[in-house]
Amino acid sequence: MPGHSHAASGALVWAVAAAAALPEKVIGIHLGTTDILLGAFLCAGAALLPDLDHPSGTIAHFLGPVSHYFCRLVCWASGGHRHATHSLLFVALTFGGSWAGVHYLHRPFTLALVFVLLSLAVRALRLCPPGTGIHSWGVVTLLAAAGTAMADSWMSATPQWMPFAVGLGALAHLVGDCLTREGCPLFWPVKG
Repeated sequence: MPGHSHAASGALVWAVAAAAALPEKVIGIHLGTTDILLGAFLCAGAALLPDLDHPSGTIAHFLGPVSHYFCRLVCWASGGHRHATHSLLFVALTFGGSWAGVHYLHRPFTLALVFVLLSLAVRALRLCPPGTGIHSWGVVTLLAAAGTAMADSWMSATPQWMPFAVGLGALAHLVGDCLTREGCPLFWPVKG
């Protein structure tokens, strides 16, 4: 499934969850208008996180050479594309890691996560020039930095809904890939 499809499905899943008041029912947090809007972009970006193991995918070029070499490292460490990062364990780790970061590392972690997820969303939703050069990832960086600065003034000190958006986005990716012929190793490391 292409990166833009994953990102669009992540944004759609967040919009449906917000409309159904799932964040309020599940974690007891009422979402404001800015939370819903920002959450859609962050969930769209998080929907690309399982492809960290794909060194030639959309995610590999969102921050130029830095993201490309990082994705190559993750590909090697996870056993290749559609292995460890395409599992329910990975979804649990993204949710738990973002929850711990937001709660224990506070604002610096939260803003770094916003920047990364906005960068992914900008790239995947094609809000930047195409290609892998600085003309593309430079625009991604500028737009994500501007979005992060705005989010800094809009978000609460500890946005309780953010880990929910991250986990939901990663889960949306797995559902999308399960619909393809290749499928996903949902219960990795258990072989199915």
